[in-house]
Amino acid sequence: MVRSEQEFLLATKGLQPGDSVILANGQWRDFEMVFSGRGRPGQPITLRAETPGKVLIGGKSNLRLAGEYLLVTGLVFRDGHTPTNEVISFRRGRDQLANHSRVTNIVIDHYNNPERYERDFWVMMYGKNNRFDHNHLEGKSNAGVTMAVRLDSQGSRNNRHRIDHNYFGPRPILGANGGETLRIGTSKYSLTESETLVENNYFDRCNGELEIISNKSGKNVFRGNVFLESRGTLTLRHGNDNLVEANVFLGNGVEHTGGIRVINKRQVIRNNYLSGLTGHRFGGALVIMNGVPDSPINRYHQVEDSLIENNSLIDNEHIEFAAGSDEERSAVPIRSTFRNNLIVNSSRPNLITVHDEIKGVSFANNVVAGDVTLPDALGFERRQVALEKNENGLFHPLDESLAKIGAPRSLKLLERAQTGVSWYPKPGSASSFDSGATWLVDPGRDTLTGAFEKAAYGDIIELRPGDYTVTRILSLDRPLTVRAAANAQPRPRIQFERSALFELAEGGSLKLAGIAIDGSLAPDASGNSVVRTSRYSMLSNYELEVANAEVLNLDTNHSFNFLRVSSHTFAQKVSIRGSLFRNISGHVIALDREIDDLGIYNGEYITLTGSTFENIGGAVISIYRGGTDESTFGPHVRLQDSILKTVGKNRRNRNSSAVFLHGVQQAEIRANLFSDSQPLRIVETVGEPITVIRENQWVATPPPSVTTGGVR
Repeated sequence: MVRSEQEFLLATKGLQPGDSVILANGQWRDFEMVFSGRGRPGQPITLRAETPGKVLIGGKSNLRLAGEYLLVTGLVFRDGHTPTNEVISFRRGRDQLANHSRVTNIVIDHYNNPERYERDFWVMMYGKNNRFDHNHLEGKSNAGVTMAVRLDSQGSRNNRHRIDHNYFGPRPILGANGGETLRIGTSKYSLTESETLVENNYFDRCNGELEIISNKSGKNVFRGNVFLESRGTLTLRHGNDNLVEANVFLGNGVEHTGGIRVINKRQVIRNNYLSGLTGHRFGGALVIMNGVPDSPINRYHQVEDSLIENNSLIDNEHIEFAAGSDEERSAVPIRSTFRNNLIVNSSRPNLITVHDEIKGVSFANNVVAGDVTLPDALGFERRQVALEKNENGLFHPLDESLAKIGAPRSLKLLERAQTGVSWYPKPGSASSFDSGATWLVDPGRDTLTGAFEKAAYGDIIELRPGDYTVTRILSLDRPLTVRAAANAQPRPRIQFERSALFELAEGGSLKLAGIAIDGSLAPDASGNSVVRTSRYSMLSNYELEVANAEVLNLDTNHSFNFLRVSSHTFAQKVSIRGSLFRNISGHVIALDREIDDLGIYNGEYITLTGSTFENIGGAVISIYRGGTDESTFGPHVRLQDSILKTVGKNRRNRNSSAVFLHGVQQAEIRANLFSDSQPLRIVETVGEPITVIRENQWVATPPPSVTTGGVR
């Protein structure tokens, strides 16, 4: 038993097979553990918690293993971050690897570097014959893969690692490349073999980026895993001879949920169940890519000699063949087989999209039910397919003659409770706005300030009619709602005397409803705002909702924005509906602070509906996502049923636009009136952006400008 770092250092000297080092219950901070020794089969050297879950590792702490037959169990990493590249590493140094070692019943919970784009890894596997099992990893918010297997030395190749029964909990949208949950290998070593087994893991809402799992090596097996409402795909990005079988993908209609993306040689995809997946392009339910002729190792190798059989695809939105076809990616799939698959589609026609020549794919004995355009009529049978739900919760054909089509009835659905640790709770659905108490506030000077100081997570602050003056910046580190009390007439009016009214700090989100905000008392200085984010990097994705509100007189000086953000902050959602914005010298929504052209951006879903924007000096929306990275889904913008009158004409509006969208992946501009305003400007930069501009009126306003791409 050890109770201090000094005791740990003494206890870990000269450890023998069968020895155990027991960390006493309690808080251990700024503790860089090196656990090394040489156990034997059946006699591992163990590092464990006195009581599982009661040893909390925090601050700047990490763990490195080196040696043979080591076992680590029962620890919780929380309230801190690693001072190095890794929280748990299966090596001490490049030549001091761990082999035949096991990490089990460990928790890593929101153990993030405070700088959003400072890259680190929670678990890094090196060596050979190691096992990582029954662990709980939740809430990685900064850049870097949650867990990775490295092949950068001969001692780590053909490793035969086993990664099983882990719970990979929610990972929020990163808004940049580098948000994978699991990666095996890297591009540089992708033509070497890893032989890693990934089985019976649960991926719950893992939304970091396009690739949930990024396979970048050969001869790996992905078996029996469940992907629940996770945006992205299991991607065979590099490496050959991999097997993907008996996995279950459940999208439940959540946007951008995907399945399996196939690239490279001799891949086998069989007996998988994919249902309710909405993703398209590279994020579809099943995607077979085009490659690059004579591809360099880090691009796209041609699909060759691959087999896709006995998979069930139930009510998904997109299956893509020869995806990514362009001038560079012109090598179509060859010598590959697609057979005995079941495709049932009850609602969406044209489920299958073919982007290039696919004569190199042989189709046989596939069954299709529903309105689907087929790539090869000879390899598909159209028929009615009645489905029944088995005891495992999955749907299979009722007709026994289809028993050998699609995923087998014996396929088991892994339960969430079978993964992770038994003594640490798994997260449920997040509740935020309007989930707490209600505070009724009277008009006056800083009465709103007092309510903010008392309000807790999810609380509602209701304002009676009258005027409210705020003399300090109201900082939010939790979700709060500020709204008019029922039947409040006239609207409660808020004025503020500082450079901002609200500041969203780490963990903060804000909902405004039924109120008026007047900027007349703001300082006579440039750069004011109603809402601003922290000036520093934020790990938490925030939300901002505005409904049935009025925002007026943000014009005491130039560049007065409604929302002003800092770099390395990220909006999960910004929503404005049924509101009036008038007399603003800057932008309304400015999500344009990531200017390094690295594929990073400031917000995912931006929706403005049924609102009026009048006399706005800057743009109603200004969004910038630069670079050519293809690993993210956003931003998404919808502007609908709104009026833009005299917008964008301030000389400081550098993009000379009423709405400026650069690098947006999905934009819908529908049924709006643009009057006496600068034009709508859209710059399509990467991927296959979807731009919809319909039913708008342009009065004394130039027509919209869409460059580098088309309008669909």
